[in-house]
Amino acid sequence: MPETSVPRRRLGGLEVSAEGLGTLGMVQSYGRGDEAEAIATIHRAIEIGVFLIDTADIYGDGRSESLVGRAIAGRRHEVVLASKFGNVILPDGRRVIDGRPEYVRAAFEASLARLGTDHLDLYYVHRVDPTVPIEETVGAMTRLVEAGHVRYLGLSEVSARTLERACRVHPIAALQSEWSLWTRDVEPEVLPVARSLGVGIVPYCPLGRGFLSGRVTASDAFEADDVRRTSPRFVGDNFRRNLAVLERVKEMAAERAITPAQLALAWLLAQGNDVVPIPGTKRRRYLEENAAATSVRLTADDLARLDEIVAPEAWSGGRYPEAQRAVYGETPSLP
Repeated sequence: MPETSVPRRRLGGLEVSAEGLGTLGMVQSYGRGDEAEAIATIHRAIEIGVFLIDTADIYGDGRSESLVGRAIAGRRHEVVLASKFGNVILPDGRRVIDGRPEYVRAAFEASLARLGTDHLDLYYVHRVDPTVPIEETVGAMTRLVEAGHVRYLGLSEVSARTLERACRVHPIAALQSEWSLWTRDVEPEVLPVARSLGVGIVPYCPLGRGFLSGRVTASDAFEADDVRRTSPRFVGDNFRRNLAVLERVKEMAAERAITPAQLALAWLLAQGNDVVPIPGTKRRRYLEENAAATSVRLTADDLARLDEIVAPEAWSGGRYPEAQRAVYGETPSLP
């Protein structure tokens, strides 16, 4: 791995950069992508020491994995590569969750082919299949580890109880869940249990789908295919109330001569050395801005002030529209 100013942390026994790079937005959900710029962003990430690259088979129906594969061709040894499985789009467009052992192997082999590699450093259950015991799903993943195809295992958006059950089958290195200044559902129960089990925390959407960057000022400015057009927190009165809360975050960032995004990421990084956020971006300039947050140090007073400004009840609106909640649930409280 390159020597850079970006520090390193551990997820279980896996050494990673203190921040990773999420790749969902390179292919879907947040407006038009630019493949050349996306690949350049991945290359720049490696250069500055952000070498945890996170993708999933569902992102762009495999296009994210294919893009990442092209970007790291010839550089596989320079990255820690993570992907996820479990989300399936049916021919009629419905999304379902599949955690059957036979599907685990099939999904894994398809991911390897798209990524152009013979192994993954970290493989996650993206969402838990409520019809399949987690022991069976993780058991199938364990066989991938035993065969030398996967180095470490992870789970995403699971309850404390599910995490405990999974860890009895095989050590879990990482729990990937939404966590940020505006989504703190994991804190009361899931986070303490994860830490008691030695599981590292990988917050996705650490900038609240871009809201905490301070660059989102009008909900009608999103492109037609941007998922935020229907996200409860980005529409109507919810959006207006949330902008008012964000103004106080922006004021505090300005006092520190940093961006709101850097303040939000620094807050997460200050929650513990087992926390590795994976802000997603498709542009080099935002990658560099995000990475610079690893050098921001917040005092105890700073953290207390942020907790007062953005208490969990300060924000308006749910995480997902009704259609997505029907599949995913509103909080990490799956059985």
